[in-house]
Amino acid sequence: MKMIDDNKFSLMSVLNKFGPFLGLLLIYGLLVAFGPDNFGSAANLETIARQTSIVGIAALGMTLVIILGGIDLSVGSIVALGTVIAASVLQYLVSKTEASSMFDMLSLRADAWMAIVAVVAVLVASAICGVINGLIITKLKVVPFIVTLGTLLLIRGTAKGLANQQKVDAPFSWLNQLLAPPSYEQRWILFAPGVWIMIILALLVICILKYTRFGRHIYAIGSNEQAARLCGIAVEKVKLMVYITAAWLAGIAGILQFSRLSVGDPTVASGMELDVIAAVVIGGGSLSGGEGSVTGTIVGALIMTVIRSGCSQIGLPNWIQEIVTGIIIVMAVTIDRMRHSNTK
Repeated sequence: MKMIDDNKFSLMSVLNKFGPFLGLLLIYGLLVAFGPDNFGSAANLETIARQTSIVGIAALGMTLVIILGGIDLSVGSIVALGTVIAASVLQYLVSKTEASSMFDMLSLRADAWMAIVAVVAVLVASAICGVINGLIITKLKVVPFIVTLGTLLLIRGTAKGLANQQKVDAPFSWLNQLLAPPSYEQRWILFAPGVWIMIILALLVICILKYTRFGRHIYAIGSNEQAARLCGIAVEKVKLMVYITAAWLAGIAGILQFSRLSVGDPTVASGMELDVIAAVVIGGGSLSGGEGSVTGTIVGALIMTVIRSGCSQIGLPNWIQEIVTGIIIVMAVTIDRMRHSNTK
């Protein structure tokens, strides 16, 4: 009997560790075998990587939040706000000849520095969103689901107000090249700059979780908040920093979304929070807190992109894609609950 239990435990351990990777390989293999002829091509792989980068970066922040034992439903709205702010700042700076003259006097490319100012503005606005979420959750002791459900609407409404409920056109800048496929001369970089940004940020978050006190505190709070508090961990401070970090990453995802659209769109990324949460859960993150990994999250985001790309190339309607994605999410959550019930 003990041997059977040990075998079940070892099988569950293998599935916990490699389940997302095996799922990705299985889905990708099926689509290569039975899907379009070019699905397994290098060009299509590069396209899948580009399509994954926006959700992948936002999911990095959600990974921290879910490990902490929280949730953030305002991610999609922060992404939309980021596109609007980036476009609005670029539009404003170009309209001001004084700004261009100042950059010329400094012997700097005006368009390059205008784009940098736009990025800084997006990151500042995103940080403010994170501060609002974090302070209400920590100081007023309101459930994260309710807080971020409210800020989802608040931030989305702010984006629509800033954009006057329409798309905001923006002048061309290097931001527009972040998700552009590499040219023939740049083929040595393999992927678009936005994909490399996702990879670098993923490595950074891995280092934070594995090698810093902040990362250990995130896991400790998610596993047992009361015990973490008794151990002297500044729970409220850690929570605030996690929600700010998640908002920053959502802001960076917003910059990439702007790069993809070339306009500020206050209605974009509606429902993205579900994709982001799904990526974390499919990748092995637990909605109960205390569990999750960056590699699993990226694999989860890739799984969703591969499914959607495959369904689209096969010619399946959008509603079938949504059904398939929904089934996978429900299965991932069910497996998570079964895993926890077996460990109790």
